[in-house]
Amino acid sequence: MARAPGKSFLGRFGVHLAVAAFVILWTIPTLGILVSSLREKDQIVASGWWTALTTSTHMEAGRLASGSDQTEKDGRFLITGNLFGAGDGRTLTAFGIRAQAPAEFPAGTVADLGKGTTLQVNDDGSYVMSSPVAFEGDRGRRVYYAASIPPSFTAGNYKTVLFSEGIGRSFINSLTVTIPATVIPILIATFAAYALAWMRFPGRALLIATIIGLLVVPLQMSLIPLLKMYNGVSAFFGVPAKTYLGIWLAHTGFGLPFAIYLLRSYIAGLPREIMESARIDGASDFEIFVKIVLPLSFPVLASFAIFQFLWVWNDLLVAMVFLRTDADQMVLTARLNNLLGSRGGNWEILTTSAFVTILVPLAVFFSLQRYFVRGLLAGSVKGG
Repeated sequence: MARAPGKSFLGRFGVHLAVAAFVILWTIPTLGILVSSLREKDQIVASGWWTALTTSTHMEAGRLASGSDQTEKDGRFLITGNLFGAGDGRTLTAFGIRAQAPAEFPAGTVADLGKGTTLQVNDDGSYVMSSPVAFEGDRGRRVYYAASIPPSFTAGNYKTVLFSEGIGRSFINSLTVTIPATVIPILIATFAAYALAWMRFPGRALLIATIIGLLVVPLQMSLIPLLKMYNGVSAFFGVPAKTYLGIWLAHTGFGLPFAIYLLRSYIAGLPREIMESARIDGASDFEIFVKIVLPLSFPVLASFAIFQFLWVWNDLLVAMVFLRTDADQMVLTARLNNLLGSRGGNWEILTTSAFVTILVPLAVFFSLQRYFVRGLLAGSVKGG
């Protein structure tokens, strides 16, 4: 049957449209985290990140100086001051003395407060309250005002996060967990995948079926039994239980079924002629594996490395079970979890910490992404 002329074009257009939609859905939140991490706390509270390049206006409340700070001039009593701090950068646009009308008077207007008392608040935040009689009380009058904040950015949030919040140490701890937990499964799974794809031995089919069955076993179901087993082995040999070795082995065990399945599907699809020619030339299985299989399998190795790295880097559950919760072993996700509990209102700290967390996965993905789809597609259509 002949294919309709526009069908191929519509298909490609649909794929491109879907990819563009996924890119937009991923980019917008990431951009929002980045912009928010570079803003001041007051700006984050006042307006959304999409207004970061424009001047934002928000309502605030302040209190004037008390009667003890008053001065007398020309028969009137004055209270002066400034609602803003030095070098604040904000501009006052309106003010009011009632919560129901917080922007009743434009900036610079002399507002009549009754009984001869007036209040003038200027756009720079300075104010003068004047009265024919002396002010009483030690508590200043509350004033409401609308202030506009010009766009500004700061790197101080990153300094606070990396050096004051312990994120830097947790960043190193996460790398200490993630790199070995990515490399070790690849080393084991590559040997196992080659053996299951090109070597014949008793029980091979049963072993492959077992590995496929392990793909559907929930991590949470095996977590506690695995921890008890590991604690028993640690007690038997008299070594500490919660160490980096334990979490490396845990992540290796959880990642091996998928790694072996993915790598075997790819390796089994390599040309049989290459393997047979190498064996005719006298090459051993190890030489075939090192000199032929590994170089040809780099795309699928990169694909699994991305999966494993992202999963281990973003893991919280396994890290909390197999590692201690002190600063020496706390990973980045656990540190962010603590910040979320103790710094629930400090959005500038949370957004900065979140962006620091995704920097390394982004670097890993973009450095290996050209092999990612190639490795997945090759492994999905070939088998042995």
